[in-house]
Amino acid sequence: MINVKRVVIKVGTSVLLDKDNKVSPDMIGRLARQIRKIKDKRISPVIVSSGAIACGMETLNLKKKPKEIAKRQALASIGQILLMKMYMEAFEKEKIKTGQILLTHEDIKSKNRCLNLMNTLNTLLSMDIVPIINENDALSFKEIRFGDNDNLSALIAQISDADLLLLLSDVDGLFDKDPNKYSGARIIDVVHKIDDKIEKIAGETRSEKSTGGMVSKLEAAKKAGNYGIPTRIVRGNLDNIVLRIVKGEEPGTLFLADKKMTRNKWWTAFAYKIKGKIYIDRGAEHAIVHGGKSLLSSGIIKVEGDFSRGECIEVDSTDGGIVAKGIINYSSSDINKIKGLKSIDIEKKLGYKYAEEIVHRDNMVLI
Repeated sequence: MINVKRVVIKVGTSVLLDKDNKVSPDMIGRLARQIRKIKDKRISPVIVSSGAIACGMETLNLKKKPKEIAKRQALASIGQILLMKMYMEAFEKEKIKTGQILLTHEDIKSKNRCLNLMNTLNTLLSMDIVPIINENDALSFKEIRFGDNDNLSALIAQISDADLLLLLSDVDGLFDKDPNKYSGARIIDVVHKIDDKIEKIAGETRSEKSTGGMVSKLEAAKKAGNYGIPTRIVRGNLDNIVLRIVKGEEPGTLFLADKKMTRNKWWTAFAYKIKGKIYIDRGAEHAIVHGGKSLLSSGIIKVEGDFSRGECIEVDSTDGGIVAKGIINYSSSDINKIKGLKSIDIEKKLGYKYAEEIVHRDNMVLI
């Protein structure tokens, strides 16, 4: 923690709820007081906050979240104003200025828009203003959603070049087995690598205290870790929990970071949505994984999905395991025509050739 100068703090809706299960100004006030103290330590916080839909439900006195997307979007529109009003008033009491940023996945996928986001974040922080970020739920739909604020916070950690991602939730951390089913479940203090075993533990857990919750948190920790940023998952309603972590306490579960991936590679792995799959033979898999080679048409067995040139695809082995992700040089219809062919025969078959490689090594990330 000595070296942490910038931290992204994801605040789950559950962290903002009071004993009456309502988003509470008092709970946001508790967070504001901690933010004041960590700013005094010259640490710059960026907040990713959930809670807009919950605020909208309270405004309209709804007890159950509607299933219709349009109604949820309307609730987010109503609730976001109330949520930011509570943040602004609570933070003003601590003499902290705040700025709001609402995003969809399109803002991250576009490098120009993402660069603008990066510049805005850096400018706000340089002006001593705390950015408060949320998904633009009033406009988001399946194709442009991040999925959840855990994944959004991991992207923001990378974009803002943070030193730590802190996920505040209603869970104490990652347990070695489901604590709702096993009384002897123990918390895992440190995760060195998110492997199949760790993902299986998360996948077996149930209820909001786990299922979607813990799986998405592991996804976020993996994304942040691949850019060299450690992640800590902790129960967010504990007294002064953010301040205690900054001071060096180690509650919850810490996910250690990998060697920092280049920004372009990270972008390919995490910023783009997968538009299709390409299945490759054993020879191509060995060349990519062990030889550092690009993907050529000769190694392609099957194409799945409808995608255009320049979109992100997944490269899978014959047994269905993920080998890599990458930016494709040809459309799915083109690849269906040239799969199995040597590179020299691409132009003969199509009448044109964009590149020798279907996916160039520089635009590919091993998974």
